[in-house]
Amino acid sequence: MGDAGNTGEDQSQGTFGAVAYDYHIGTHEVTNSQYTAFLNAVAATDTLSLYNSNMGTSDFGGISRSGSDGNYSYSTRTNMADKPANYVSFWDAARFANWLTNGQPTGAQGSGTTEDGMYDLGGDTDPTNTNVSRQLVFSNGENGVAIASENEWYKAAYYDGSGDYYLYPTQNDSAPTVVGPEDATGSNNANYDNAVESVTDVGAYADSASHYGTFDQGGNVREWNDEIVFTSSRGMRGGFFSGAVSDLQSSSRNKFDPTTENNLVGFRVTSLAPIPEPSSYGAIFGIVGLATAIFFRRKRRRG
Repeated sequence: MGDAGNTGEDQSQGTFGAVAYDYHIGTHEVTNSQYTAFLNAVAATDTLSLYNSNMGTSDFGGISRSGSDGNYSYSTRTNMADKPANYVSFWDAARFANWLTNGQPTGAQGSGTTEDGMYDLGGDTDPTNTNVSRQLVFSNGENGVAIASENEWYKAAYYDGSGDYYLYPTQNDSAPTVVGPEDATGSNNANYDNAVESVTDVGAYADSASHYGTFDQGGNVREWNDEIVFTSSRGMRGGFFSGAVSDLQSSSRNKFDPTTENNLVGFRVTSLAPIPEPSSYGAIFGIVGLATAIFFRRKRRRG
């Protein structure tokens, strides 16, 4: 992500999207296969409840657990590896980011694996929300892996690279077509309003990227950002597979208790530099780099 120092966009709830530095953001939401690698590295004993049993029992969940406490192992469920990890709280996502920051170590949940790095969590399953912020500050050039900030997320979704913003994260000011990936045509489609009635593989709408080449920032699952919206809440954006079209719009801003875990919630990560994915499928940041124009398309402007 280039275009450092871009101006933000004014909305009724504030001004969003201005980012002073170049950065990388996940091309896709963090997937079940990536989260499974995390669990297998740090959750043989799941002290901090990084696994939600709905991942294994719900039709929307994508990860199975076997064994007993101290010897748990995890695997992706059939046809779920490339779908977004859900049933993850903000604190789960923060621990995933810490693990990446710490170099993807194997070991018990604690210092050096999940509890420090980008976020100081102190071994508490539900830390005091206002006490937890990024320990490494991207604007100061300090590198680690974080849950996308609200401005990083907003810029990746809606900025057009030349000073204006789209209404939808598909380089468009018209609503995306509600359709399953197999029936998608053109460059403005998304998974919402129960088009599929479930999560889809990340990037399944291959021709409906943002200007910077990110996918599914509208629909599929809502995504955590690390903004402290109120004393007891963290930010979420992006809409979800059963949600309304208004949830996909740049004006839509949500907040939830950071312990929230359900089938509609996922996340993506950011960093100042690319990082290796915790699996064999490529880079977690995929094809999103600095100031690429590969995904530039003809734009339809707002009024």
